[in-house]
Amino acid sequence: MISNEGTKPIVSKPSFQKDPQQKIKLHKTTASTWMIQAVTISLILITFYTLTHLNTENVKMADAFKGLMMTFNQMFLQPNAGADGFWVLLEALGVSVLLGILTTIIGAVLGFFFAVIASRNLTNAYWGAGIRALMAVVRAIPTILWALIFSIAVGLGPTAAILGLSFHSVAYLTKAYSESIEEIDPAIIDALKVTGCKFWTIVFQAVWPTIIPSLVSWTFIRLEINFANAVAVGAAAGAGGIGYQLFVTSGLSFDFHEVGYIVYMVIIVTLILEFIAVKLRQHYLGK
Repeated sequence: MISNEGTKPIVSKPSFQKDPQQKIKLHKTTASTWMIQAVTISLILITFYTLTHLNTENVKMADAFKGLMMTFNQMFLQPNAGADGFWVLLEALGVSVLLGILTTIIGAVLGFFFAVIASRNLTNAYWGAGIRALMAVVRAIPTILWALIFSIAVGLGPTAAILGLSFHSVAYLTKAYSESIEEIDPAIIDALKVTGCKFWTIVFQAVWPTIIPSLVSWTFIRLEINFANAVAVGAAAGAGGIGYQLFVTSGLSFDFHEVGYIVYMVIIVTLILEFIAVKLRQHYLGK
């Protein structure tokens, strides 16, 4: 018989325990890291230089701070509808909300179909790369600038605002939706293709039900962005709405009581949109 008595068990130590002095490097320094650090340091130096060379000779900080506090007091502690009245402001707010909803619907519908084509796990890689590159260029230009570009083409008015907001919404939601689609296990899609399912059958019977919670989240995020942009382009693109009322009240009549009233109305709408988004997402996640 072979006896194991007197033998010592062989214990192998992990390789990382051989050298207790060895340090583990968590982050590898790359060219992009150096670039980010250089830009950050440059911005800090520029900010410090600017602050130390400001000409404050004729500025009385105490009076300026007192005036700022008086303005905040009028805006946020004493808000009222001013000369326009509640119903005029409510109608203008409704115009901005509808503008945000309309452009979000356009962006969601077109963005979904572009996202399906741009997704790597569904379609041709060349088509997807081309659409992603095009949408990246569109997203690089701010929404307000698109609205101004279209205002030159079609003139000032709601049409320019709708085109500008929709254009950027499509590019934004295409990226968001395509990333949600690409999170689906490719094995599921390949299995459906093997069984002979058609392309759009796979999209609406397998992809769509899987990503509904993500679609709801991204769509309502974009709705909040579009509502904020609708307020911004109200005066810039001549779209009207609450943005135009805010521009007139703050820049022409200087009625800060009404400015605060408008700000509170915008905040309330934003909170309502957020509440609806959370409830819808909980509904779809609970299924």
